[in-house]
Amino acid sequence: MADTTDVQSQMVEHRFRITRVGVTGVKKPIVVERPSGRRTLNATIDVFVDLPYDQKGSHMSRNVEVTGEVVDKSVREPVKGLENLAADMCDMLLDRHEYASYSEVDIKADYFLEKESPKGRRSLESYKIRAKGEGYRKKDDDTEREIMKFIGATVVGINACPCAMETVKDEYKKRYPKHTRALEELPTITHNQRNKSTLMVEVPNDKEIEVNDIIEILESSVSSPTHEILKREDEAEVVMQAHENPKFVEDIVRDVLSKCLDKYHDYPDSAHIEVKSKSEESIHKHDAFAERVTTFGELRK
Repeated sequence: MADTTDVQSQMVEHRFRITRVGVTGVKKPIVVERPSGRRTLNATIDVFVDLPYDQKGSHMSRNVEVTGEVVDKSVREPVKGLENLAADMCDMLLDRHEYASYSEVDIKADYFLEKESPKGRRSLESYKIRAKGEGYRKKDDDTEREIMKFIGATVVGINACPCAMETVKDEYKKRYPKHTRALEELPTITHNQRNKSTLMVEVPNDKEIEVNDIIEILESSVSSPTHEILKREDEAEVVMQAHENPKFVEDIVRDVLSKCLDKYHDYPDSAHIEVKSKSEESIHKHDAFAERVTTFGELRK
């Protein structure tokens, strides 16, 4: 039987490099073993490589093969972390795609932690965790590669707007001058925002990061965490906590960055960090957003 034609390697009419090409939305179970125990995560995986100007198409089946080989193995041999699995996949992708100089693997999964409400009611709270790997082939030496790995999470919290709070306080002082002293001592009403904040941290080869710590950093940086189950007393505590801790979306990003510097104080200056936060407005038709993408070294300056 004659060999089939390798269409992907045929002559290219428009000779432009493609930054990322691959497959998205591959769903797989991944078994992870951490000090806290073993758990199976239902993950969605995106797999990419770059494409040089003289290569017509990418061999996308190789991406799926790598995903199957590495991820399916975790069922028998659990991985230490999603970021390690993503890094291993990036390395294998550069093996399989000899024409590629870059590889990328993005893994997202649902994650659950048991938490307590302000009044001690326990429930499983849902989060989104994300791991990412990036592989770079050195141009002058095909055997040398740089593999970067990242781990992060997204949490949902509540924000109380400090600007509206101060404006309302000033208006109340005009309307109720006899209560000026009380208004100075107590937080006043303001509009609330549902906030979604994400933190991604590059993991150095000699370090490990617990995703639970990332979730804790994020939840402690919003006005108040949210909860799946809240009775009336819990609801009151969440609302009061948020109003006693009003924040702009910019405040959240800066608080996360500061806590990361404290938590990961021994990380090298070259390690990357990304924080983004979006508050879904309740009195506007738009949302508020803030982001910082940088390195630990830049933050330390």
